[in-house]
Order: sequence, then structure tokens, then C-alpha cells
Amino acid sequence: QVQLVESGGGSVQAGGSLRLSCAASERTFSIYTIGWFRQAPGKEREFVAAISWSDGSTYYTDSVKGRFTISRDNARNTGYLQMNSLKPEDTAVYYCAAYKSRTLVVITTTTGYDYWGQGTQVTVSS
Repeated sequence: QVQLVESGGGSVQAGGSLRLSCAASERTFSIYTIGWFRQAPGKEREFVAAISWSDGSTYYTDSVKGRFTISRDNARNTGYLQMNSLKPEDTAVYYCAAYKSRTLVVITTTTGYDYWGQGTQVTVSS
């Protein structure tokens, strides 16, 4: 069982930045695909970004492209989500997720991820 622990959430004004971290308990985390999702009040959980295990390819939902950057440090078993130019509509609980990769295809749906963190609140005020 892989445990994921997020940190780095908080409250910022529009235009500000935050960096979320996702620490994994799994020593072979390098073969897991990492994803970030978010859920705003009254809305479904949605995909934000993912990074592959194989070549570090990254994927983003359109609304965060150019503002968010996903990365990973396999030596530290940690994933990151750097969020810049934050907007009020980015306000949500952000979740780190992971699955043990079996192919080179990167999954961007919630059902494809086996392990989830507890979530961290990000609030952006205007």
C-alpha cells in the first residue's frame, strides 16, 4: 500500500504562487505515474496534471497550461506541482494520486489512479 502525503497548500491572492509537494512511502516510486487532481465545492474531481514514470513527459488540463508545472524527484520519492499566476477559479482541494505504471500511456482520469493523498486546500482570493 502506497501512502501519499501532500503539503504546501494555503491561501494566496490572485497572481500569487504556491508549490504543492507529494511525498510517497514507496521506495520504487520512480515507476509510478504521478497525477494531481482538484475538487472545488459542488464540483467533480478534475484532472490537473500528470507526469510519466518513463521519460518525465508532462500533461496538463488546458486551464492551467503555462501557469502550473508538474515535476518529480525520484531520489526523494516526491512529486511537485508549482502553481503560478493563481486565479480565484483555481480554489479547490488538491489531491496527489499515483498508479504503478504498466504501459507508456499516461492516464488522466480519476479511475485510473490507485493511490490518493488526503488533499490540501488551496484558496485564491481576488
